[in-house]
Amino acid sequence: MVVIAIIGILIGLLLPAVQSAREAARRMACKDNLKQIGLAFQNHHTKYGFFPSGGWDWDQAPTYDHGVPMAGAQQKAGWGFQILPEIEGSSVQKAGTLAAIGTPDPTFFCPSRRSPQTFVRQDKYAPPLTSTVVTHAMCDYAASNREQTGVVKRYEPVSLREVTDGTSNTLLVSEKRMNIRKLGAPQDDDNEGYTVGWNEDTIRRTDKRPEPDHQGSEDGEKLFGSSHPTVMNAVFTDGSVHPISYEIHEDVFRWLGDKSDGETIEHKDLL
Repeated sequence: MVVIAIIGILIGLLLPAVQSAREAARRMACKDNLKQIGLAFQNHHTKYGFFPSGGWDWDQAPTYDHGVPMAGAQQKAGWGFQILPEIEGSSVQKAGTLAAIGTPDPTFFCPSRRSPQTFVRQDKYAPPLTSTVVTHAMCDYAASNREQTGVVKRYEPVSLREVTDGTSNTLLVSEKRMNIRKLGAPQDDDNEGYTVGWNEDTIRRTDKRPEPDHQGSEDGEKLFGSSHPTVMNAVFTDGSVHPISYEIHEDVFRWLGDKSDGETIEHKDLL
């Protein structure tokens, strides 16, 4: 009995350590995803002279011209679709509209939250693509910001010279807050997927500080956030990845999202 009790105590001590190690590994994988996304934005800028835009609207499908994906203000899909060639997704992008919308990419998923996931819903594109249903590949990351003061704006793309606060002071893409109880079920911020143009699926607000995932009745409420216990991961416009605390001051987070407000950020203020 004594031996059994000792074994039970040891297991009780080991389990939290194992869980902590696993979460550390998942958070590192999440950081690697954001590093790839940040590099993809930079490569896109090198190629075109501007960053990916936020697209047009939620009911607009990816835009092609004779099978070639459009870029810049002519592309109605969002930033996720636009960076596909830079994250080894060229074949998916070239495969056409339905393939691009419905093919999940592991780069867009935080392993602390879920594995790559799709969502099937009624075709709501204008004009319709199938007149029946469409499979959408989801996304755990969002760009800054819905206030249109960030690097990713609606319709028109932003160039590097417009980031006057400095690339190391400006948020680019981070994790988004989710209702994890409703993953895979209809909710406004997790139903169009990574290709969507100007929608809370892929664009979040910086005028309110981030919050962790929850299991209530609401969705993510357009906030940044994550499934990590105390911080979320974020990539800045210079490509560097940083943790940001849920306790960050609201003013600091707002400054971080604004590319040209004249405010500079000390990285100690992120935690």
